[in-house]
Amino acid sequence: MQPLAERLRPQTLDQFIGQKHLVGENAILRQMIESGRIASLILWGPPGVGKTTLARIIARQLNCPFYTLSAINSGVKEVREIIDKAKNSRFFSQQSPILFIDEIHRFNKSQQDALLGAVENGTITLIGATTENPSFEVITPLLSRCQVYLLTPLDKNDLLELAQRAINTDEELKKKKINLDETEALLRFSGGDARKLLNIIELVVTSEPSETVHITNEIVTRRLQQNPMAYDKNGEMHYDIISAFIKSIRGSDPDAAIYWLARMVAGGEDPKFIARRLVISAAEDIGLANPNALLLANACFDALQKIGWPEGRIILAETTVYLAASPKSNSAYLAIDDALNLVEKTGNLPVPLHLRNAPTKLMKELGYGKNYKYSHDYENHFVAEQFLPDQLKNISIWKKQDNAAEKKMAEWLEKLWKNRY
Repeated sequence: MQPLAERLRPQTLDQFIGQKHLVGENAILRQMIESGRIASLILWGPPGVGKTTLARIIARQLNCPFYTLSAINSGVKEVREIIDKAKNSRFFSQQSPILFIDEIHRFNKSQQDALLGAVENGTITLIGATTENPSFEVITPLLSRCQVYLLTPLDKNDLLELAQRAINTDEELKKKKINLDETEALLRFSGGDARKLLNIIELVVTSEPSETVHITNEIVTRRLQQNPMAYDKNGEMHYDIISAFIKSIRGSDPDAAIYWLARMVAGGEDPKFIARRLVISAAEDIGLANPNALLLANACFDALQKIGWPEGRIILAETTVYLAASPKSNSAYLAIDDALNLVEKTGNLPVPLHLRNAPTKLMKELGYGKNYKYSHDYENHFVAEQFLPDQLKNISIWKKQDNAAEKKMAEWLEKLWKNRY
């Protein structure tokens, strides 16, 4: 028997739950579908938000041939074979056959290059699904030929609507009397993922021997503790494990960090995905407490692309342990967020005249650049000057944190600026 998530997969736009900004009344994607023609597109969003379902609905509504490829199992040969099939199934004045590629971010450059001509000349309409930012993973020529649409996690109302639909319409679930007494744990463990929600409901219902099932926070938590893999497709727990990995690095626990790295390596996680998270962690969590961390993380990312797998796991391990064992600071992260909030509150404040560029005679006459002091002409290559807009000249944004590197930086700034830092 099919899993509940498959049995409940929507067949039409009206059955589709969530993503109202794309498929709600008068939304852009719905208008395209109802017009009878769509352009190539990439659906970007986390698991369980309807990317595959939406692609199938589009093909069904447009009544056109639908081909699928998985980026994990397909190479250039398979891509070319599908394109040849699409050419032969094309009829005059009909929407181009749709080629749906799941996890398109895992396609390498040569695989993506093989798609270009067919997408450009209209042999196929490409629909790609990805959990990763396509700006990083999809080659520019292919990306420029596709519209990118962001799908978001389902909100509380969407998930509750889906739960009620499952309980009230699924033939298997209707064999029992199901009461949704509490929803907090159900929603929390689902994390905006429709598939997780349905897997949890199915797990709880099938685990209860009685004809009446009361879904409560305690029962949901207990069932998932007994069977933690049940609520994640294929047991990958992709986002949960990367979260544990990053939090272990942030918490300065190399043992835990290397364990979660091993879980990802053993589970077939994309090494570049891990390496990107290490670069982010180096900047966000280690930051100025150890600026070498960012250099090492970036070198890790570069080396992975040169070395490949399986040796790449050693590079990831070295970087993971180094970051976890490094002192931590988020002062730069907090500083840019504070600065952005300041910009939002104060708007486009004028640049002080003495800091402005003066490439023309008129600008010089207007005082642009006048009285600017060239730092290198002074002792220690420093002279006190106002660099912030007038309204903000006394404000403090970056604040040092309690680590050796930032203390040293702050001491130098205090020597230069006296009481400002």
